[in-house]
Amino acid sequence: MNRTRTTLVALIAGAGLALGACAPGSSNDSSGESSGPAPGAVKTDAASLGDVTLTVWDQEVRGGQEKQMATLNADFQKKYPNITIKRVSRSFDDLVKTLRLALTGADAPDVVQANNTRSQMGEFVKAGQLVNLDPYAAAYGWDKRYPQSVRNVASYSPDGKTFGSGSLFGMPQVGEVVGIFYNDAKLKTLGLTPPKTWAEFDAALATAKTKGEVPLVLGNLEKWPAGHVFGVVQGRFTKADEIRKLGFGQPGASWVTPENTKAATTLVSYVDKGYFNAGFNGQDYDPAWQNFSKGQGLFLIAGSWLQADLSAAMKTDVKFMLPPAPEAGGSPVTTGGSGLPFAITQKAKNKDAAAAYVNFITSPEAMKVLADNGNLPVVETAAQKAPDALGTDVFTAFGAVSEDDGLVPYLDWATPTMGDTLGATLQDLLAKKVTPDKALETLQKDYGDFTAQ
Repeated sequence: MNRTRTTLVALIAGAGLALGACAPGSSNDSSGESSGPAPGAVKTDAASLGDVTLTVWDQEVRGGQEKQMATLNADFQKKYPNITIKRVSRSFDDLVKTLRLALTGADAPDVVQANNTRSQMGEFVKAGQLVNLDPYAAAYGWDKRYPQSVRNVASYSPDGKTFGSGSLFGMPQVGEVVGIFYNDAKLKTLGLTPPKTWAEFDAALATAKTKGEVPLVLGNLEKWPAGHVFGVVQGRFTKADEIRKLGFGQPGASWVTPENTKAATTLVSYVDKGYFNAGFNGQDYDPAWQNFSKGQGLFLIAGSWLQADLSAAMKTDVKFMLPPAPEAGGSPVTTGGSGLPFAITQKAKNKDAAAAYVNFITSPEAMKVLADNGNLPVVETAAQKAPDALGTDVFTAFGAVSEDDGLVPYLDWATPTMGDTLGATLQDLLAKKVTPDKALETLQKDYGDFTAQ
């Protein structure tokens, strides 16, 4: 199989995870494990389900993401006029803050985007709040279209303890890769070329600073953005397999290593040298990248989800590249995976209608809609045409890093509390409130406490 079409095979296969033998449709028991419909009970003829209203919560609020969902929702309702979509769109941060409470309420949404992390999807699975999608995967052929590698990033054991194998609890639409956006016009003005090595990247940062330009744009008020910057820098020093163990919360790895210390020290050196924009720790994420789109700064370390908006604002002045390889002749290592998967809640009033909707927005036709709106399809990527030059950069980068076994998981996936721990620790590190050694000890305690259970 074409590795650029499997997209995430390197991420999971490299971690040695396999799809577990959990029976589809296993019922709830006293542990509160999530269940799905009994095998054979799935109804896939959405037109025969009667009048249904589906409440859908998503976080696709930026330009290209908003357009793709609006288009797909309109197309779905045109095909199935008996099903009405009531869409509630929230920012990522607002969704994370409100979803946990919403799932326990009497008016819980039917379909939600749930963050793959243990602290979100893992906890929802453990509490029995999400539907086990294995029967729907068999009925709709998701288990054939979506490689196991992709399904694994939304798979848990039904008790929520094991991440990366077990049963399917969500279906992602988009792939994600974190890399380096750069202002190509400014790069040329500074007499520079896109850096091919880390030494060249360091030299470009220094040159930009010397010539009065902001080398690196970051908005870290929400705390999580620094994790993406650290992940890129970590890939410069730490082996991909070690990062995978940390990211998936597997026993046997450690945060306190010489390699991770180098990464943390390098991040602090960016602060010491004045490479970040002023006040970055107190600036929101969105205004920061929007300032980049308006001409502030040379580099922006961020994810493919900004592709459509940056392209619309900057046209051909913006380009995207993977981080340089750790060593000459090697392959880049960077953070990536899937976007937030769409899940069905146990309180959904018509689970078959909800599944029909999830199937529609993740279909081959939907992948084309994603690509047309500047977003990165998580499957069949090679079959899609990128909408513009920046899209071509991103599609190519995603395929390359997947094929070369360089895609590693988000670090906040590791434990139920790692999202908060990582964000707060990196914010303190960048503020010089803790040393690299102390920061890594804090991360190790969170990781070690969890993996020792």
